[in-house]
Amino acid sequence: MIKKLHLYLLIAGTCVSLNSAAQDAVSYQTPPKEIADLLLAKPTPGVSIDSKAEWILFTERNSYPSVEELAIPEYRIAGLRLNPNNYSPSRQTYINNFSLKNIKSNQTFQVAGLPAPLYASNISWNPSENKIAFTHTTQKGVDLYIIDLATKKAVKTNKAFLNVVLGSGLTWLNDNTIIYRTVTKPASAAPTKPLMPKGPTIQQNLGKAAPSATFQDLIKSPFDEQLFEFFATSQLVKNTAGVETAIGKPAIYGSTSLSPDKNYMMIETIRKPFSYLVTANGFPSTITITDLTGKTIKVIAELPSSEGTPSGYDNTQNVPRGFDWRDDEPATLVWSKPLDSGLIKKDVPFHDAVYALSAPFTGAEKELFKTQTRYRGVQWGDANLALIMEGLRSKQTSKVSRYNPTTGAVEELYHRNQTDAYGNPGSPVTTKNKYGRQVIKTVDNGTKLLMNNTVGSSEKGDLPFLAKFDLATKKNEIIWRSTEGTFEYVSDIINPDKLVLLTRKESQKFVPNYFIKNLMLRIADQPITNFTNPYPSLEGITKQKISYKRADGVDLTGDLYLPKGYNKDKDGPLPSLIWAYPREFNSAADAAQIRGSKDKFTTISWASPIFWVTRGYAVLDNAEMPIVAKDGKKPNDTFVDQLQLNAEAAINKLADLGVGDKKRMAVGGHSYGAFMTANLLAHTNLFAAGIARSGAYNRTLTPFGFQNEERTYWQVPQLYYEMSPFSYADKIKTPILLIHGDSDDNPGTFPINSERLFNAIKGAGGTTRFVFLPYEAHSYRGKENLLHMLWEQDQWLEKYVKNKK
Repeated sequence: MIKKLHLYLLIAGTCVSLNSAAQDAVSYQTPPKEIADLLLAKPTPGVSIDSKAEWILFTERNSYPSVEELAIPEYRIAGLRLNPNNYSPSRQTYINNFSLKNIKSNQTFQVAGLPAPLYASNISWNPSENKIAFTHTTQKGVDLYIIDLATKKAVKTNKAFLNVVLGSGLTWLNDNTIIYRTVTKPASAAPTKPLMPKGPTIQQNLGKAAPSATFQDLIKSPFDEQLFEFFATSQLVKNTAGVETAIGKPAIYGSTSLSPDKNYMMIETIRKPFSYLVTANGFPSTITITDLTGKTIKVIAELPSSEGTPSGYDNTQNVPRGFDWRDDEPATLVWSKPLDSGLIKKDVPFHDAVYALSAPFTGAEKELFKTQTRYRGVQWGDANLALIMEGLRSKQTSKVSRYNPTTGAVEELYHRNQTDAYGNPGSPVTTKNKYGRQVIKTVDNGTKLLMNNTVGSSEKGDLPFLAKFDLATKKNEIIWRSTEGTFEYVSDIINPDKLVLLTRKESQKFVPNYFIKNLMLRIADQPITNFTNPYPSLEGITKQKISYKRADGVDLTGDLYLPKGYNKDKDGPLPSLIWAYPREFNSAADAAQIRGSKDKFTTISWASPIFWVTRGYAVLDNAEMPIVAKDGKKPNDTFVDQLQLNAEAAINKLADLGVGDKKRMAVGGHSYGAFMTANLLAHTNLFAAGIARSGAYNRTLTPFGFQNEERTYWQVPQLYYEMSPFSYADKIKTPILLIHGDSDDNPGTFPINSERLFNAIKGAGGTTRFVFLPYEAHSYRGKENLLHMLWEQDQWLEKYVKNKK
């Protein structure tokens, strides 16, 4: 057992509930009961339903693990975080109970045979959906269990421990055989770090450009290389009724994929040299077709490290990519190649070509089609129908075309700006074909697609819909839509021909539950779950979607929460908390679209600002902070000015409504929202205080681009300087609470960002407080850390906002 952990807080200025020392050691604190109860409320079970809507698998989870659980040993190598004792990721959220419900009989059964305590993940139904596989992680290794729906019992089926370092890789070959990866050596045989290294760690570059994102947890030494090779190496096996048979030889398997006819496997194996600049996903690899014994049929490609990928979001390496099986044929491999040498700005009529090679893989590859922009994938249907996806991230565009695999004809169906939420027609509904693969489902004699939009953005807010897309007229006809006052979306299509749907429905007052809906018979919806409200203390609060304009005319929205029983005429303006995350848009019209729904049931996560509605604050969550391209410029060219316009508009709206006190406004955010917060405090005097969690504050630490900014530091150094709140730390006089996990794993948001910003503000005489949460990554998990974080935020808001003098 490790000793009880303490949280060390770095403090500047006058500290909340503490003296004015520069630093102090403080034990874990808990927030007010109303906040703690919301955080620790047991979440409603997860739901996994078979395609026939006969069985439901309920998955239960604890709210949050203890910090002590986060403190288990881990290796951080190749962009991975590994438990050195059991060949698994060191940071996972586990399921701690399974139960089954038969929808027809309405009976619920506890699954027998589960290990106790249960640490389950990686759920996978077999093809006939009468068995469910899952992994169970122990301190010594990862086991495979299978639940039999006939007996409602789970049985351990593996002999060797599984290796899930590079993913679970669970693949059902048939109803009784499952393929996975196993360990080749006990974890105790891992290399040990010598006190005396063989020599220094040396890297070099011989004139070849290798721009890269700022990944964390990379390989840093020859010893790290040894560790990665040891823990990533696995043996592929197939298990039938508990008998494990080896497939091929041990290797570092990046991925494995069965052909639709299940006679072949496409295998990606990672090879040396391992990169010190990119994660394992970007290491050199080999794409091979094998049979089910592991015998090599054909080597398809030898891929280099992704270090050589040109800078720019739509640029790619000049090598094949996107290897996948064609779902409507027995064994046809499909992939793409760039026609522009990987450089999107090259003036060519087509930028990518897509090729195929069919079993027995002895012939030459065949070109299927070309794309005018960057190829993103194919959704297969049958011999006469497939959908091609392409687009450009830099221009926020996407296009979908109809492709006839028999004739080779390509016809555009629709294109749109990816930020145009109103123009999203939905995603094609799929069905299982004879190979058990999901393929496009057509209706009305093959003339139309069923399109499911689980968001359904509209001028009235999000209203999910089901539609029929006419392939001839290219028109989308909505045949069902969530009614106003509720938020309901189609979770699955049970019978696409008879329009029998599985939906998930909720409202402000009713917790989300699942229903079977029949659009043809128009009978009453059949409820199949009965979850109750886990947050009774939030009953009575009000939520509304508010709309307002910023000074340059861009329309904005946000979700406004007000305390239970609040009356603005009687109670007057409230202290307010505005919580946001900026997003870039090339179109002002798209930025102005309404997103979200006022009719969703209010749920609370650890990251939510809604806790403070129980403390008497007006909370504006999801406050739109669009950064819009103007006058032919890039969105970020006026980043700070637009942040100020957004913030001023939100503050003025709350004041105009009579619910917000302009003198008692706080702003906060996480990650890019923290970056936003620091910038607002550096450049405006609009707020009484700010909360910035796990942000990046010095953009020179991400010199090859960040968020949707693809220009490098050397192309626009002034932009990087001006967008960095660190550059203006001496101007931050508004009290700012900085919080960061000391084990942040997110590209770009290195903990040094908060450390250096704190020191800079402190050095310039600002009011700040820095909380360093032990063992926390970019997303926080430890119960004690979360409770303390909420206490810190509550104390900060009480002192500098609610009770501001």
